Amino acid sequence: MSLIQCNNLSKHYPNKLALDNVNLSLDAGAPIALVGPNGAGKTTLFSLLCGYIQPTQGSVTILGHAPGSKALQGVLSALPQDAELDPHFTIASQLQFFATLQGFSQADAKQEALRVLALVDLAESAQAKPKSLSHGMSKRVSIAQALIGSPTIVLLDEPTAGLDPANAKKIRQIVKDLSSDTTFLISSHNLDELEKLCDQVVYLEQGKLQQSVSIKASQATDFITLTIQVCDMDSLHQQLLGLAQVIEVKRSGDEQYVIEYQKQSAFELEQQILSLLAEKQWQYKAILKGRTLEETLFS
Repeated sequence: MSLIQCNNLSKHYPNKLALDNVNLSLDAGAPIALVGPNGAGKTTLFSLLCGYIQPTQGSVTILGHAPGSKALQGVLSALPQDAELDPHFTIASQLQFFATLQGFSQADAKQEALRVLALVDLAESAQAKPKSLSHGMSKRVSIAQALIGSPTIVLLDEPTAGLDPANAKKIRQIVKDLSSDTTFLISSHNLDELEKLCDQVVYLEQGKLQQSVSIKASQATDFITLTIQVCDMDSLHQQLLGLAQVIEVKRSGDEQYVIEYQKQSAFELEQQILSLLAEKQWQYKAILKGRTLEETLFS
């Protein structure tokens, strides 16, 4: 059974078609990226999955159940982008209240609040009030709220928007640490961040499903992304094309090449590239296995 199944899913608003005949099947496992420009339908899809709104046509199920059904209580949770806690009550008391809404006893709810705060490294701030926290800490508290009850699916809408690099890294690590038991569906404009976290990528544009791809899918060919610092770019292009097993070389931006090659020759090709750069005394910034998410979606 699929984790999430959308069949001919559409949502009409009075002046807009927000989702247009989306067919999608998502399975449990590594975090899933939901990307697309503003107005693509990402928030509408999240709202449909949570049961906040109903589709105009088509259907969506989560583990075989309709969104909002009692069977999904504690199974699916969501973190809206601008989620905020009440400024007048302590963090622990609010998380404890949310746990009781999921059916925890008062004693168990207290322990659950402390457990999820520990998951986001904020146990020492349990008695603080939201106003005393930094933006990054507040975002981690919101993620703790979404983790109450150890849900099977967690929807995160822009979880690191506006965060400094240190807090963004902490949130990425939280997702990585919990991904063995929880499937995260993450909406974000930060492709570099999603690339670090996700395998499958769902791309929406103008309400339509444009792509649903796996970054790490097994294929007969693979890619190396070569970022150059100093060299003759045109000459390098021709030299790369002449290497054994290279299928195609595509220039991406002013300093980068994406090299498609026969998968079995990876280590040999990397050695050839390094030898070529050393021979010509060309300087490089990075040699990365694979290609960027931006390149995967928009090449």
